[in-house]
Amino acid sequence: MRVTKKLLLGSVLATAALVMAACAPQAAETGGGESGDGPAEIRAGVITSETGPLAGYGEQYLQAFKAGLDYATDGTGEVDGTKIVIEYRDDAGDPDTAVTAAKELMGDGVNILLGSASSGVALAVAEQAAQNKVLFISGPAAADAITGINEYTFRSGRQSAQDVATAGSFLDDLDGKKIVVFAQNNAFGQGNVAAVEAILGAQGATVEPILVAEDVTEFTPFAQQVVSASPDLVFVAWAGATSGAMWQAMSQQGVLDEVPVVTGLGDEATFGAYGEASEKINFLNHYFAGAPDNDVNTAMVEALDAEGATPDLFSPDGFNAAIMLVQAVKEGKGDVDAMIAALEGFEFEGPKGTTTVRADDHALIQDMYQVKLVAADGTFVPELVTTVPGADVAP
Repeated sequence: MRVTKKLLLGSVLATAALVMAACAPQAAETGGGESGDGPAEIRAGVITSETGPLAGYGEQYLQAFKAGLDYATDGTGEVDGTKIVIEYRDDAGDPDTAVTAAKELMGDGVNILLGSASSGVALAVAEQAAQNKVLFISGPAAADAITGINEYTFRSGRQSAQDVATAGSFLDDLDGKKIVVFAQNNAFGQGNVAAVEAILGAQGATVEPILVAEDVTEFTPFAQQVVSASPDLVFVAWAGATSGAMWQAMSQQGVLDEVPVVTGLGDEATFGAYGEASEKINFLNHYFAGAPDNDVNTAMVEALDAEGATPDLFSPDGFNAAIMLVQAVKEGKGDVDAMIAALEGFEFEGPKGTTTVRADDHALIQDMYQVKLVAADGTFVPELVTTVPGADVAP
């Protein structure tokens, strides 16, 4: 595995205040003492959703994490004579459950935590990491608040700001352009409006929200509002059972013919959810198996295939986490401060290509994708339109 370390210069972002607590537990040592200049064994805890509403995302992460650990250690489960032992805990998507698991692991001497699929869980575990001074590598959880929350927390996946910036890449120049955010009037929708205003508005775009109550089932009037607004781009942030009816109304009212409409392409299970609108929507995308073309992605896909698993949206997050874990253990040998230093500015080849841990706030700089869905054998499959360089959509 080719890795280098590079310190990236950028604006220094303020981190959250740290709550001081007891000294961190030390890396566990077993067997006959140390091998070489590192401990004989280091234990890490993976806390993610094995059950609950995000179990599917957790499964993607876990399958790829195990494949990544095998890849990064050349199948040995060891680095420089130190065995890496993983303990798995199910958070069921619940922050309280995750905090209990984290406390149990830390109380048992674990000082490296990884996961989760849930942003609420990741934020809660990040707080525990700061209080107990342990390393935490967050996974698929996309909340921007995770980035820079404290010096102990890193992320192995993308964040919402990268999604929004990728949406903006569908316009050549944002200055003076009008963007309509079409979303549900709930925390999710309002959060997307705020993100578009903060990120794309800062580049000169005018942002107009059209928010729809969650109990609405007839979307024709709202689709007509979008047409009347005469935007240059429509960014759709939608989730739930009404998605099909919403997209049908957008298609029937000509929105998809009048203006570029962009939304996020989720995991494989959602590819058939857009109906007649499928081939008219522009999709931003974090990952699908056919997007990157590099040896690491090939290795991950082949490893997952061999286990009967399917590479999916959050597979890179698990694979990256394993590579980052091995780097931390190799350079830090269980010492938390040294492991943090080993990851800050760490540049490595991941499934999405060259990937960098930004030193000042631990954001993960990575490529993103513009994608379209095309009909094939009675279903729809993603097809890469273009790769958006990581530097262009850095949070």
